[in-house]
Amino acid sequence: MQRRWAMWLPAVVVPVVIGVGVLAVPLTAGAAVDLPDKTAAEVLELAQAADVTAFSGTVEQSSDLGLPDLSSLGTLGGSGGASSGAASGTDISSALELLTGSHTARVFVDGTDARLQVLDSLAERDVVATSDGVWIYDSESASATHVAAPADGHAAAKKAPDAADIPTPSAVATEILTTLDPSTTVSVGTDATVAGRTVYELILTPKSADTLVGSVAIDVDSATGLPLGVAVTAAGSDEPAFSLAFSQLSLDAPDAALFDFTPPAGTTVTEQPLPDAARPGDHDDVAAPQGDGAEPTVLGTGWSSIVEIAASEVPAELADSPLLDTAAEAVDGGRVISTTLLSVLFTDDGRILAGAVPPAALEDAAAGR
Repeated sequence: MQRRWAMWLPAVVVPVVIGVGVLAVPLTAGAAVDLPDKTAAEVLELAQAADVTAFSGTVEQSSDLGLPDLSSLGTLGGSGGASSGAASGTDISSALELLTGSHTARVFVDGTDARLQVLDSLAERDVVATSDGVWIYDSESASATHVAAPADGHAAAKKAPDAADIPTPSAVATEILTTLDPSTTVSVGTDATVAGRTVYELILTPKSADTLVGSVAIDVDSATGLPLGVAVTAAGSDEPAFSLAFSQLSLDAPDAALFDFTPPAGTTVTEQPLPDAARPGDHDDVAAPQGDGAEPTVLGTGWSSIVEIAASEVPAELADSPLLDTAAEAVDGGRVISTTLLSVLFTDDGRILAGAVPPAALEDAAAGR
């Protein structure tokens, strides 16, 4: 999921949020209900067999990760303009805002077409992903970024972000469930209601004591198997540290016109070229490194694994951002952003390491210990 976003949208993807995608999670579920008993394996099978391809609804997201409120700092660190392979100050601000604030969004999904509308006070941000490409629109700055799908080439090369990449509760839960391994204990929690629908609660508990994650709770619709909410709780805590859940849901197909996006008059549009690493015919050319072509290195396994990004893949605007300085703390060999669920280390030699582990684990990994 994140790999395809990184390949297609280098101007709007910020490395600091690598790893956060699987930590997106619900508001407290509604009143308890009494559903027919199911085992953990049966609820897991129900979720994995879900076949809902069209829906729309309202999603509520909130977080309490122990970071200061950074929303008042605006777009420190950059101009916000799009440039290939670079993260602007606006991008950095938006990424950190997602880690510290609460948001309401409308989502519309029909097959591989999807639209996400983040509704803030007096402003709106849209992401529209279809087979024709991707639009990202910000009403506050009256700006839009457009990435057009190539007209030719292999299907894999022109695969744009689609409904599976829009961070709905169902997409996030599916991403988590597809990576389950023996490092996780799976159990069934309390039956409840979410968005007016009855749900089973599937609880994932890491067996390792080396991770910051205490548990992940997934609310599975009892009728369709569609995940309606995901909640991540930090180790040693009783309340979710990050929440993402439907507050309203319709299983009817949304109006097709919602996926036909035209920027409003007066919008500044940036045409973002497809990165060379994603263009047909370039896959065998390894002589020259591509700014967004290299896969991050994964160190370790399971819940305590760490993602390392090479210095050559980190935009200078990100490493030098005053906004990051506000959130980061100096440590031996670099700067670290530490939250209740995720730690991110920016090393002095330009690398980024991130994981659901304490900062000391990142420092050890960076030093090769």
